[in-house]
Amino acid sequence: MSTPRTIVLVAFDHLQLLDLAGPVEVFDAADRIVGGGIYETTIATPDGGRVRTTSGIEIGADRAMADVPDTFDTVMVVGGRGTRPLMADEPFLASLRDLAGRADRIASVCSGALVLAAAGLLDGYQATTHWGSCDLLAEVSGQVEVLPDQIYVHDRDRWTSAGVTAGIDLTLAMVEADHGPELAHEVAAWLVVFARRPGGQAQFSAQLQAQAARTPAIAGVQRWLPDHLADDLTVDRLAERAGMSPRNFARAFRAETGTTPAAHVEELRVEAARRLLETTDQTVASIARHVGIKHAETLHRAFGRRIGTTPDRYRQHFARTPA
Repeated sequence: MSTPRTIVLVAFDHLQLLDLAGPVEVFDAADRIVGGGIYETTIATPDGGRVRTTSGIEIGADRAMADVPDTFDTVMVVGGRGTRPLMADEPFLASLRDLAGRADRIASVCSGALVLAAAGLLDGYQATTHWGSCDLLAEVSGQVEVLPDQIYVHDRDRWTSAGVTAGIDLTLAMVEADHGPELAHEVAAWLVVFARRPGGQAQFSAQLQAQAARTPAIAGVQRWLPDHLADDLTVDRLAERAGMSPRNFARAFRAETGTTPAAHVEELRVEAARRLLETTDQTVASIARHVGIKHAETLHRAFGRRIGTTPDRYRQHFARTPA
C-alpha cells in the first residue's frame, strides 16, 4: 500500500470551526470508505496548544507548527477572524513559509488565503477567498490574481476556496485529483452533500446576485420565477403578474434589484441549464427547451455572455454523470 497523504491543517485562535471541520471530515470519510491508508490529518497550531474557535469551541492540536515532520503532502490554512492578526505576525508567517517550502500542495479555506498572501505564497497565482475578503486579498498582495466569483481555485500547486462550506468543495476536488471522481462522489454522498459544486461555479446563485426587491409585488415575482422558467417571461407577462404596467414594472425592477427583468430571467435560465448539463445527459436543445429557451443557438449565445464558454465545453469540464 502506498504511503498515506499527510494533510497539515494550520489552526489558530478565533478560527472558523467549519473551515477546519469540513475538510477534516472529507479526508476522514475518504479514508474510511477505502478501508484506511490514504489520508492522515494533523492539526498544527503556532505553539502546539489548544485554540478557541469563533463559536467558543476549543480544538486540541496534534503538534506545534515547528514540530511538523519533514515529510508531508499538503499544508492547509483555515480561515476565521483570527487570520487578521496573523497577517502581521512575522514569526507565524516565517513558520508558515517553512511548512509551505516542504509541502507538495498549499491550500487555504476562506480567509486563510489572506494569510497565504501575507506570507507571499500566492504571488503569481490565481486565488479566491470569501466574497467579503476578496478586495482585501487584492490589497494584501498586488501579485495575486483574485477570482472573486469562484467556489474554489486550483492553480498549479495552490488551492484556495471561497467562504466556509466552500472548503468542503475544495477538499472533495482534492480527493478527486488524488483518487478519482468515484471516490469523491462516494464521499459527497456519505456526507450527504446535496451537490458537489465545481470550482467554476459562482459563489452566489442568480437569486442571491440580484438584490431582493422592496416592493411586495416585485419580490413575489422574484420568488415565483425559478419554478416557472419554461413559462412566457416577457416583461409584459411579468408586469401583469405584478399588477403593474410594463414600463413601471421594468423601471422598478431595475431600481430595486440592480438588474433588468430580461437579464435576471436569462441568468436564472443559464443557471438552471448549467445544473442540467452537470447532472444529466439531455441534449443541449432539450435543456434549452426545458429552461424556457426555444433554440439551442440562443442558449449558446446566453452561455457566451454569462459563462464565457459554450454549453458543450461547460459539460465536458463539469459533468458529474457520463455525457
